[in-house]
Amino acid sequence: MGNDKFLELCKEKVVEYFNTRSDKTDKAQISKEDVFVVWSCKTLQNNKALLSTTVSDGMYYELTYIGDKNELYFAAYKKWQNICHKL
Repeated sequence: MGNDKFLELCKEKVVEYFNTRSDKTDKAQISKEDVFVVWSCKTLQNNKALLSTTVSDGMYYELTYIGDKNELYFAAYKKWQNICHKL
């Protein structure tokens, strides 16, 4: 799968995930324009991307495409803390 096609698919999956799980009382829905790519990489037939949205909920999404199996893995994470350790 090409990188552009993969990233479009990732954005679609994030929108679908968010819109089906957001609190209905918030009446919040997002579109692909609200999703942005933080990082992406393509190695051989595999792709991986980290995405987030303009919603300030601390969520980020990791999507991995395994080309040999034609499988897309989706993981949703919530950032709880960001701690700096001086080394």
